[in-house]
Amino acid sequence: MSFVDSLLAGLSLVSNFEVFLALAVGVAIGVVAGAIPGMSATMAVALTLPFTFTLQPVTGILLLLGVYKGGIFGGSIPAILIKTPGTPASSATVMDGHPMAERGEAGRALGMALWASCTADLVSNLSLILFAGWLASFALNFGPPEFFTLILFSLTIIAGVSGNSLLRGALSALLGLLFATVGLDLIYGTNRFTFGDPNMMGGLNFIAVLIGLFAIPEVLAMAWHPTGHLGKTRSLGKNKVTFADYKKSFRSIIRGSFIGVFLGSIPGIGAAPAAFLSYSEARRKSKNKENFGKGEVEGVAAAEAGNNGVAGATLIPLLALGVPGDVITAIIIGAFMVHGLQPGPMMFVINVDLIYGLFIGLIVSSVLLLFIGSAAIRGFKYVADIPRRILIPTVLILSIYGVFAVNNNVFDVGVMLVMGWVGYLMMRLDVPAPPFLIAFILGPLLEDNFRQAMLMSGGNPTILMRGPITWFFWGLTAITVFAILKTGMSKPKPALKQPELATQNES
Repeated sequence: MSFVDSLLAGLSLVSNFEVFLALAVGVAIGVVAGAIPGMSATMAVALTLPFTFTLQPVTGILLLLGVYKGGIFGGSIPAILIKTPGTPASSATVMDGHPMAERGEAGRALGMALWASCTADLVSNLSLILFAGWLASFALNFGPPEFFTLILFSLTIIAGVSGNSLLRGALSALLGLLFATVGLDLIYGTNRFTFGDPNMMGGLNFIAVLIGLFAIPEVLAMAWHPTGHLGKTRSLGKNKVTFADYKKSFRSIIRGSFIGVFLGSIPGIGAAPAAFLSYSEARRKSKNKENFGKGEVEGVAAAEAGNNGVAGATLIPLLALGVPGDVITAIIIGAFMVHGLQPGPMMFVINVDLIYGLFIGLIVSSVLLLFIGSAAIRGFKYVADIPRRILIPTVLILSIYGVFAVNNNVFDVGVMLVMGWVGYLMMRLDVPAPPFLIAFILGPLLEDNFRQAMLMSGGNPTILMRGPITWFFWGLTAITVFAILKTGMSKPKPALKQPELATQNES
């Protein structure tokens, strides 16, 4: 299909009210979830995932992407008003956003956060459209050896989502790899760790593991500490963001957007590092650098541009290579799998209409974020005051319903509850959950491609070093591992800490 034909095919998929409504609802859910201390964009996407099973593929996937994008912006609202980032990505926004709120300029800070978020989101979406197709066409040359080395390199994502301790992240990943081996061996048909239970022959249900790992531990933490400390909510004030403010911050917004795009396209970096790097660059180049940290509107713009620039870019490795760019896109893979779709270069051949439909929907989501975000800013006080006695059972009911709806199997609910306690124990021990999920997803792909390569070569391991593509990924893996070890050795050992209620560790 030509570009125009592909564009028209994608437009026909998304030009209906159901898709538009799904996008709007998704953005709204994400903004609300991001604005509730104790929730997160990751948890919101995980809880929304089961509701996409009965929808058309493009509708369901865009619903999740709307939640993702709304959640990243939503975290800035409590960061500015009550000095409590709704998501880790909003941590940098606190530094100038809350001082502005204390001066009575919360409305101005939130307005700048919204405009910077929408601008960066648009830049990120356009980058996805321009680069994903090119990368996918290159990846069509991949066979099992090439995919094995790619996935091996992708496992270095774990270092980026391991928090302060690389050792704990590695232990979490090893546990994820172990859990991924449960079920029937696809090569020889051998049962592995099934303990004679037919329910385990198909492996652990991905949705049950996902929701159990990310939603249930938060429910247990909120139940264990029902009164989390929240700062005093600041009024919006009479000052609003002006075009002069936007013009003054425009260079920092564009710079932060491209920083977010670059870091987001590298699997495992995440939004929080992009926000801090964007903020530091804006401060370094600003004429008002002495005002940063004291309530500088350009600082808010830079931080929000950095974290929202990541949102579209994380889909570049997901769509082009089938590798999740961060924890949230790892969850979104579940929506593709449920609908029988395998993200990767072949999607640009077989499902090109879906790809372009997603591109168009993402552009629309940037516009919707502007309007829904404006409404959310005014209604934040109602969102922040949701009582724990309502929030906890609601999340628990949604979790149980979502897992049961996949296969109508109570066993899956049991898996979710067990994984919930595993996740809570990991939280108490400060063992990060994202490496577990990344390894759980990539482990089977790594094993299958390795064994296929061995079958192709009759057991000769030199096939894993054929051609320039495999050597390229072996080189990247070696360089990355060396950099990780060097950085890890220079870090001080972190102290054991209690789990935070306000946020879940996410990339």
